[in-house]
Amino acid sequence: MSACETAKGGIAGNGEEVLGLGYQVQRAGAKAVIATLWAVSDEGTSQLMQAFYQHLKQGQTRAAAIQSAQLDLIRSNYQDGNPYFWSPFILIGNGW
Repeated sequence: MSACETAKGGIAGNGEEVLGLGYQVQRAGAKAVIATLWAVSDEGTSQLMQAFYQHLKQGQTRAAAIQSAQLDLIRSNYQDGNPYFWSPFILIGNGW
């Protein structure tokens, strides 16, 4: 699943508002969810997710794979390395 603002929830005041839909998907049984904190570009997300799955295929953990994918996007100088394109992605749940 890939969608914008999947980690952005309402105002609950207990910390769950940061997790939003990503948290609910995990509660429904997903071991881990990559969610976003704000609206993201389709092209940037595509590049990041392709790199993420490539790193997973190479045997990295989920946590290491998302970090490596973010670093790949920065190093590729995509959109001048602007954090808007790589920083909203967070891993919720099991990093293995």
